[in-house]
Amino acid sequence: MHRITLIPGDGIGPEVASAVVRIVAASGVKIEWEEHHAGQLALDKFGTALPDELLASIKRNKVGLKGPVTTPVGKGFTSVNVGLRKALDLYANLRPIRALPNIPSRNPNLDLVVVRENTESLYSGLEHEVVPGVVESLKIITEKASTRIARFAFGFARAEKRKKITAVHKANIMKLSDGLFLKCFENVAESYPEIETQSVIVDNASMQLVMRPEQFDVLLCENLYGDIVSDLCAGLIGGLGLVPGANIGEKGAVFEAVHGSAPDIAGKGIANPTALLQSAILMLRHIEERPAADKIERAMLKVFSEGKLRTRDVGGTASTNEFADAIAKLVTGS
Repeated sequence: MHRITLIPGDGIGPEVASAVVRIVAASGVKIEWEEHHAGQLALDKFGTALPDELLASIKRNKVGLKGPVTTPVGKGFTSVNVGLRKALDLYANLRPIRALPNIPSRNPNLDLVVVRENTESLYSGLEHEVVPGVVESLKIITEKASTRIARFAFGFARAEKRKKITAVHKANIMKLSDGLFLKCFENVAESYPEIETQSVIVDNASMQLVMRPEQFDVLLCENLYGDIVSDLCAGLIGGLGLVPGANIGEKGAVFEAVHGSAPDIAGKGIANPTALLQSAILMLRHIEERPAADKIERAMLKVFSEGKLRTRDVGGTASTNEFADAIAKLVTGS
């Protein structure tokens, strides 16, 4: 029996989370879910967007599954995602990007992975107002964090038999900060001679991803670049509603849908649960339930291949539950 923290989120979060829990249950894996709120729901109930009870649950269980949580723009509480990563030191963000069958895409065979450093750079949100009308945002790059994420990327590549890692940077302009990130990457690479390496400036990398994304295998990015590049990559195969995300640290991991909470369609039963489902597949492999993960993945790919049931965001008419039930039925029967 596994005990896993479940954060349904808000907006469409509870709908897609319920669908995914049902599919996972169909695989036969025994899971006791500990449900907790975050974001506005938690703020209204507990006075904080990231309650201590939630953090304690993940620390105790070592694993969490998280639906989308709304982050206010330009005001309000800070990002729950960033808060979780900092509080639990979930330093590695893993974003597999793989094209799905029957989804319109310019890149139907694309299969790459973005590995993103999760704890520092500009994305840390270290900002202050120097004087009225002047705001300073601090970019922090450390040897420790840069080396740690490089080791994670190379370890992942070796374990998954990936052949090449590309470090994405802007060291031509930010010679000290991005230069340090690049130097750490090069130092770690010496221990993995079987893996091809290259470094690409982030603006060029963005252009190359649009023109010839198949040239990349694993992309290693610092925090802000990784956030942007991973969303760009998701767009190459149909959008954020199709790709998974994992935030991994030495003492725990949180697997999450990386798309927004879509409050405009919340409660309508038409949301696509694929992103959270693929995140749950990553989670099952993380907890050594690979047969169940493979079973769910095969069922999901079969439903996409048949093309009869697709949610509206990818050109179909199926409801959230119709799509999820089709996958669960295949999982149960396999």
